[in-house]
Amino acid sequence: VQLQASGGGAVQAGGSLRLSCAASGRLLSRHSMGWFRQAPGKEREFVAAISRSGTFYGDSVKGRFTISRDDAKKTTLLQMSSLKPEDTAVYYCAVNTRGILSSGYDYYSQSSVYDYWGQGTLVTVSS
Repeated sequence: VQLQASGGGAVQAGGSLRLSCAASGRLLSRHSMGWFRQAPGKEREFVAAISRSGTFYGDSVKGRFTISRDDAKKTTLLQMSSLKPEDTAVYYCAVNTRGILSSGYDYYSQSSVYDYWGQGTLVTVSS
């Protein structure tokens, strides 16, 4: 599976952006998708995930970001609203092929459970 993230850019605080992750290869509808981000000098942080059991969000983005997917197009979207300067980071999409139906936030919030990663797209939010 290959992933291509796009949609990043520069936006002012309070604005919105929509990130897209296009997959090629053997991506199945039962596979789960996640978004992570990494700001300069910081560790990679869980943003959101979507699986057969639902959607999951990091505390810092809950209520502002929405993850969705279009299996026919093999695309996962991350709609980001009410952006803050602290949202500035490189955003990565990833695929998990091993999760089971009962897997939840504790599982999908770990970067180690993802098997494939995209190259990242930069989001810069100015105050």
